Formats: sequence, C-alpha cells, structure tokens
Amino acid sequence: MASQTITPSAEAALVESIRIAAPEHGLRHDVRAVSIVWRREQIRFFTDRLRAVTSLIQPFLFLFILGTGLSSLAGSSIGHGVSFKTFIYPGVLAMSVLFTAIFSAGSIVWDREFGFLREILVAPVSRASIVIGKCLGGATIATIQGIVFLALAGFAGVPYNPVLLLTLTGEMLLLAFTLTAFGVMMAARITQFQAFMALTQMLVMPLFFLSGALYPLSGLPAWLAVLTRIDPLTYVVGPMREAVFSHLSIPAAEQHLLAPGLTWAGWPVPIWLALSIVALMGLAMMGVGIAQFRKTE
Repeated sequence: MASQTITPSAEAALVESIRIAAPEHGLRHDVRAVSIVWRREQIRFFTDRLRAVTSLIQPFLFLFILGTGLSSLAGSSIGHGVSFKTFIYPGVLAMSVLFTAIFSAGSIVWDREFGFLREILVAPVSRASIVIGKCLGGATIATIQGIVFLALAGFAGVPYNPVLLLTLTGEMLLLAFTLTAFGVMMAARITQFQAFMALTQMLVMPLFFLSGALYPLSGLPAWLAVLTRIDPLTYVVGPMREAVFSHLSIPAAEQHLLAPGLTWAGWPVPIWLALSIVALMGLAMMGVGIAQFRKTE
C-alpha cells in the first residue's frame, strides 16, 4: 500500500477545519455575563410567588402587630400625633430589604450543591462579572420587595410625597446592594445551604436590632452606642428616618428628639457621608467576594 503524503497546504486546511472556536474574552462578554446573571435572578424571583409573599410577612408582623402592641406601652402617640408605627416604619422598611437581599445571595450555595455554579464558573467570562451580576440582581429584587412594602406607607402615617418616596427608594437600593454583597461574600466559601442559613440567622437579627430600627440612637449606653455605630444598617436606617420625619408636620425640636441622626463622639454625621460609608462597604465586600470566587472551584 503506497504511503500518502500530506502537503503543507492540505495540513493547514485540515487543522482549520477541526479548530474549535472559543468565544473571545473581553469587556463585551463580561457585560453580557452580568446581564445574564441579573436576568436569571429576576426570573427566579418572579416565578417563585411563594417566596415573594412570605418575605413580606415578617416586616408586616413587625409593623402592624409589634408596632400596634408596643404602642400600648408608648401611648397612642409618641409626641405631636406621631404614632409608634410611624416611628418604626423606616426600620421595618429596611428589614423588608434585609432578608430578601441576604437570602438572594444564598442561592449561590444552592447552585454550588447542585452543580450549576461550576457550569457558570467554567464559562469564558471573568468571575468578577458573575459576582457583579449576582449583587446587582439581588439588589434589584430586594428593592422591588421594598417598594411593595413602601406602598403601605399611608397605613403607618407616612405621607405619599414623591420626593420622600424617591429618596427612600434610592436608600433602599443602596442598602440592598450592600447586603447582597455581604451575603455573596459569605456564600462564596460555604458549601452547604444549611450552614449558610444558620450563619445568616445568627447575623441578620443582630444587624437589625442594632441599627436603631425600633428605638432612637440618642441616650444609649456607651457599649450599645458603639455597637450601633459599627452596624452598616445604622447608616441607612438613620437617613431613612430623617427623610420620613422631615416630611411630617411636627416641630423641629420634636423631630430632632425622634430622629436625632448619627453622631460620632458628639459630631453629627452628614447624610451624604453615612450613605457613602454604606456604598464603600458594599463595594469592599463585593471585592472580597470576587477574590474568594477566584480561589474557589
């Protein structure tokens, strides 16, 4: 049998015919990956109606059951016709964002258990785009959930002022992003969903109670005042309460008593600085999550 020789041109054609075309890695593909992960979070949320309803039950109980019950101790009002439900409404509004954002990030652990996360990580996109998409997706879902609860503002004696509603929505979006980044940072190295749930339950409620959601931040014991100042929720709940009380028809002295604002050793913290701290914390935790994802799998 005569041997066959392959000419260089034929060999080049053969290699070209069996070459596997891999997608190029670049900014365009990373942006598309962020969009896909973001859309996946929306689809998962809107197709799970039970999750959307149950996540509103706890804030509803805090506002209408706990708020009504505690108002019997505080009196029918806490000053100038302001009810206790009005006072705790900004904190409960933050709570409606808190649980949704944290548990949205927990789906990373669920995806890891069922192998879907590994399929995402081998895609020809940067892992940073996956984390960013997850943070933005969770923030969007939590903000939408907060807007639903924001529609109940009138039942808590909070006016439907367009400026107030836009302000609260922006603050909720910032809080939702930071909390989702916090959840992603924790979920990046956890392999079991039960462990993630136990960890979040241990951290979430202290974050809520230390934020001043149910009490003013003035006149606290020194040890409690320090703990409230290191809680990231404090730097959103405070501005949210100030925004609400600035749109109520109450004297300035009463407003300062009920919404005194944040202070550091007596120095009043500007609202822009408080919100900037929350944003920087969110970006830092997202950065830690990206670094952890680059080491995993």
